[in-house]
Amino acid sequence: MRLANRPLRLAACATVALLAAAVGCAPQDAPPGGQRAAGRGEQSCDRGKLATVADGKLTVGTDKPAYAPWFQDDDPAGGKGFESAVAYAVARQLGYGKGAVRWQTVPFANAFAPGQKKFDFDINQVSISPERKRAVAFSAGYYDVRQAVTALKGSRAAHAKSIAGLRHLKLGAQVGSTSLNVINDTVRPDQPPAVFQKNDLTKSALKNGQVDAILTDLPTAFYITSAEVKDAEVVGQFAATGADEEQFGLVLDKESRITGCVTAAVEALRKNGTLAALEKKWLTDAVSVPVLK
Repeated sequence: MRLANRPLRLAACATVALLAAAVGCAPQDAPPGGQRAAGRGEQSCDRGKLATVADGKLTVGTDKPAYAPWFQDDDPAGGKGFESAVAYAVARQLGYGKGAVRWQTVPFANAFAPGQKKFDFDINQVSISPERKRAVAFSAGYYDVRQAVTALKGSRAAHAKSIAGLRHLKLGAQVGSTSLNVINDTVRPDQPPAVFQKNDLTKSALKNGQVDAILTDLPTAFYITSAEVKDAEVVGQFAATGADEEQFGLVLDKESRITGCVTAAVEALRKNGTLAALEKKWLTDAVSVPVLK
């Protein structure tokens, strides 16, 4: 149902007393996506008045450590880094200032595991997938993702020019990640991949020679090679597969009543250019990285 314009709504309130008692007649600021943008229960999207975990606050989850370039200085609340900036932009769109946002540590795999959530949304490079949608809800995508391969300079893996060139290598990725799915479903290596609980363990394995190459999203690969494993290089990126581009989405409880409101906020930020501006500010351009086929 579309929200009626304000004069019609006021007229209806004046003529139908019972309806006025039920929905109220006070003019309101237009919420993101309209008053009934929310999902289950048709929760109102009135700015700053969502049905959140803590009244008047927006609780945002992410993992620890919180890695660059998504966050800076392991500080999600700092507003620096792409995902920290996106979280605060979404919060503002929903009517919550920086002081009304509180952060909660949520391990990566726990964010999209089944079960009730103690956050309003989680932001942690979680790709939207049909499998994950069975356990949680997602907002619209806030970032279009490419997966990438990182290897030590001069190594056999660094000379790989194609997917076939990766198949005889020992590859590593974080547990539960899309990167691991790409290894298993796209590369299909001769030996089982090494699976790590966190990305810092994945990077250590590359440094120590426990794996030949690792898979991460492309911005993370750029950061690893520029700031953390400086004798490593980005070997290549994978083309998008299937009908839809891979996207990161904000994760919400499966039964969340504010999913529609959060989606409307993300879509507004994409439409008005905010997401593109934040991506340009915080993430590296990927044009020069070859596509592995």
